[in-house]
Amino acid sequence: MYFLYFSSGGGLWANVVSSNIAIIVVFFANVVSSNIAIIVVFLAMAIMIDLVSGATVSSHLKSDHNIPPNITLTSLQMKSTIPTTQNSRTHLLSLCSLGDSTRHGHQLCWGDMEKYLKRKAPSTSNNTIDINDLPWDPSERPKMIIYHPNQRDEIRRKYLVRWPCQPRSHEFPTKNIGTKPRRFVVSWFDEYQWLEYSVKVDRHIVSIEQKEKKGTDAFMTDGFNSWSKKDRLKLHEGEVNSIHRMSLKKCEDLLNQNQSIAAALHKQTELMKTEYHMRLNASVEVCRYLLENVLPFRGNDESESSLYKGLFLGTLKLIGRTNGDIGKVILQNAPKNNQLTSPKIQKDLVTCFAEEVLKFIMGELGNDVFALLVDESSDVSRKEQMAVVLRFVDKYGIVQERFIGVVHVMDTSALSLKVRGQGYDGASNMSGKFNGLKALILSENDRPFKYIVLHINFIVAVAKKHDGVRDFFDLLVLVVTVVNSSCKRKDMLRESHKDRIQEQIGNDEIETDKGLNQEISLVRAGDTRWNSHLKTIMSLIALFQDVINVLEYVEDDGDTGATRLQASGLLSYFKTFEFVFYMHLILTILGLTNSLSQALQRKDQGILEAVDLIRTTKAQLQILRENGFDGVLEKCYSFCDKHNVVKLDMAEGYVNTRNPRKRMNISNKHYYNYDIFNTVLDMQIREFGNRFCEISTDLLQNMAALNPRNSFSQFNKSSLLKLSRMYPCDVILMTKKEWFLNMNLTSIIILFVMIFAIVNGITDLARLMVESGKHISHPLVYRLLKLTLILPVATATVERCFSTMKLVKTDLHNRIADDFLNSALICAIEKEAHHNVNNEDVIDRFQKMKTRRGQI
Repeated sequence: MYFLYFSSGGGLWANVVSSNIAIIVVFFANVVSSNIAIIVVFLAMAIMIDLVSGATVSSHLKSDHNIPPNITLTSLQMKSTIPTTQNSRTHLLSLCSLGDSTRHGHQLCWGDMEKYLKRKAPSTSNNTIDINDLPWDPSERPKMIIYHPNQRDEIRRKYLVRWPCQPRSHEFPTKNIGTKPRRFVVSWFDEYQWLEYSVKVDRHIVSIEQKEKKGTDAFMTDGFNSWSKKDRLKLHEGEVNSIHRMSLKKCEDLLNQNQSIAAALHKQTELMKTEYHMRLNASVEVCRYLLENVLPFRGNDESESSLYKGLFLGTLKLIGRTNGDIGKVILQNAPKNNQLTSPKIQKDLVTCFAEEVLKFIMGELGNDVFALLVDESSDVSRKEQMAVVLRFVDKYGIVQERFIGVVHVMDTSALSLKVRGQGYDGASNMSGKFNGLKALILSENDRPFKYIVLHINFIVAVAKKHDGVRDFFDLLVLVVTVVNSSCKRKDMLRESHKDRIQEQIGNDEIETDKGLNQEISLVRAGDTRWNSHLKTIMSLIALFQDVINVLEYVEDDGDTGATRLQASGLLSYFKTFEFVFYMHLILTILGLTNSLSQALQRKDQGILEAVDLIRTTKAQLQILRENGFDGVLEKCYSFCDKHNVVKLDMAEGYVNTRNPRKRMNISNKHYYNYDIFNTVLDMQIREFGNRFCEISTDLLQNMAALNPRNSFSQFNKSSLLKLSRMYPCDVILMTKKEWFLNMNLTSIIILFVMIFAIVNGITDLARLMVESGKHISHPLVYRLLKLTLILPVATATVERCFSTMKLVKTDLHNRIADDFLNSALICAIEKEAHHNVNNEDVIDRFQKMKTRRGQI
């Protein structure tokens, strides 16, 4: 029997030489009962003991002596039941020998003693944070000491890579210092590149000393806002050996991993560095290829025995086979702990690509004005994703719309989206909130509140408010589902259409030429695909007789009673005149608005051109309402004659097919002309009118003064002055006389008429102004022009992003994390910017993100 005593008095002596050398711990204890000092020598191999922090007993000791996991040395300090003196407080723990000590060794006998031991809770990551959620404003950054020790260097690197926070386009507020108003000056950013400004508290805050735990509170936490004393900045910067310069040097050294302790302890030869660079560059190339082509990275089984390990490893293996030099340094030929193929490495590389793409986009934007286009949609895992697109005018005077990210949001209502100004496309989250929200936005900022022109599918949405139109679209979706639900039915539809085309060609009923009479199928309509409803109706008209044949087959030989009942109901509805009338009415409306739909999908579409198209479309709808009924009715009669559908006499009384016994006391003409035709068109015309509120109308009228069509026929000085006052923070405010003298508008317009006489719109005008250099000589005119061009016209670009999202996050890859989804989407959508990203920039960012095993 052996006894091991832990003394909490002064009788503990330890000498920790190395983890590879036996540690001799000698415990001196005083046993009161025997008054004899017992010295127990305990030998252990490769164990590091931290008596101060109570580090967990090493796994070596645990495996040798069966010590339960997660037991700390401080846990062994139990209350003793043995009397002790003041200088000798001992705690007893029995170390007994079980069996033959020469064969089994000694094990700690826990027994009833286990209940006195405090187990250490399993380590969790609750005290770690998401690096991507770090606050950017200097005043909101907490002290580095609150972060987990293992994350601090990574957090420092994250800030240093993005550093500094310099909102150059911010409108810096003024404050009275003494008798004069003072404020922060943007040029100080150029003079002191380390300078950071907090928009939230209107103060300059130095964060590099905060990262190094040095400096004074005046600059680190409280901030500096004595704008009249600029010399304080130079004084704070100090001499070569000042705290500020030393902290700045340490920050630079942190990003340079070649100067780190790990690099000094593990020297790498030039050959090792070259091989590491080749291996990393190969992984970067694979990431670039997969991101450009929207391909998945991971495989279901990436073990050594797997035949398919995913596209990342498979492509990397292909590169190794085709290039012998690279093949010698990658995969199995690379160090086991530095192959650069793990999922974390893949995510880091994708993040680096995305950040470089965003850097390219921010370079295009600069410090110029921009607008945000925001829309939401759910992904395959039923998460609500909000896509954000920037709309701005680049340095060539061309309107650009750039995707900058997708965010998982819990609430997409307008009140939860904190931006300076908001406009809407009539989505459901605006219903019932318009007036109050408009007042809220205008109370918080003086930007013009603008109602986004339209989402072209609102025509279908508005038409569905009519009961008959809603039933028509519901049954349209149902017939597409029934016909396309099996391969046999699709084959029947295809063969029926082929036989009918051949018969018509034989009877010389249709023309034959290259590209004519192609195979077609029923197109499924989609809420996010513009013109899809028009294509569905056109395909149904072209395949009407073939669809009838398939429905008759399903009615007779359907698999289930429910399927046969569906087919019977569809046949009954399709052979009615009411269905034919609804189909041709909706086809006429969608065909009339198709040109508007095509124009609104252009990224560079200007607001003024869009307004002209909307006014033209609205006028055409009004003409159709007044004079179009007879034309639609004639098309319906022709269709009925061709497909043996019973025609109705418009002079006869209307009979409701759903309730034929109920007398309506109206004629067929009254029902189809007034209750359907006029009602549906009135709803469309009214919706076009509601798309503009009063302030939007004034805004558009003032912007029309910049329209170069017909030699600036709509030019008006007062309108431009009103337009500038709508943007008080974006255009320098002057008195009316000073403004006219500064702009010299009359001479400018005469010059523009001479140079840009053939320009069709403000989009071309901005581009030509840049090409001719007039944007420099007339900056205020160009500023107003850009403010007009950045107003969003439609949300087509955002909806295209959701189409790409369905390719990235699929049913088979539905567990992609939000960060990886965001980064992959940025690279997949912004292909031009992604193509311009340099591999070396990605490698440099990758090395600075975290501590890497390899050096370059």
